Amino acid sequence: MKSTKILIIDDEPQIRRLLRFTLESKDYAVISAGSGLEGLAMAANHNPDLILLDIALPDQSGHEVLQELQVWCPKPVIMLSVLDNEQDIVRALDTGAVDYLTKPFRSRELLARIRSGLRYKQEPSTSPLIQIGAIKIDLTARTITKSGVLLRFTPTEYKLLCLLAKYEGRVLTHQQLLKEIWGTAYQKETQYLRVYIGQLRKKIEDNPNEPELLITEPGIGYRLG
Repeated sequence: MKSTKILIIDDEPQIRRLLRFTLESKDYAVISAGSGLEGLAMAANHNPDLILLDIALPDQSGHEVLQELQVWCPKPVIMLSVLDNEQDIVRALDTGAVDYLTKPFRSRELLARIRSGLRYKQEPSTSPLIQIGAIKIDLTARTITKSGVLLRFTPTEYKLLCLLAKYEGRVLTHQQLLKEIWGTAYQKETQYLRVYIGQLRKKIEDNPNEPELLITEPGIGYRLG
């Protein structure tokens, strides 16, 4: 059976070695590059299933590499950064990265993010049925159930939950969500979002104060699943 192939683009040899050891121990096939140009060439020649891309590269920024990959390589990209810089993270997610990790990170977290990234598709789900945990969304019937029990939502709540569900596992930034649900004039109105996220959690979570489905990425946005 073909191994899942992961491309690492990072200029630190010790990070590449650590990532290779961790990934190969889980039977992933690993290729790596130490610069942006080398990484783009490896992506073109080896067709990886997922890319781990550092933001700080010696020849060009990870943002520039990500922008080029988005044009011709529709594969999930997880950004890596030594700095927990919200501006960089939001920019990467808005450009098309499916996730991010701040160095140093734990191996278990890395592997979980990779599994989530591999489930991600470049386009939102087009299936009329979306199942996330006990939550089942029927886009045709416009119904949402939890463990078979029908839930009631306002039109805005329904639209927001469906948007998050279509991109299951992906972090959607505050700006992305506000633009899609309320329009470009509301992209700074994060309070709107907090209120509606709170309302959704009361309906879909077993314990809204300790959410397991609708997760906050502090300063960045939210992910479902």
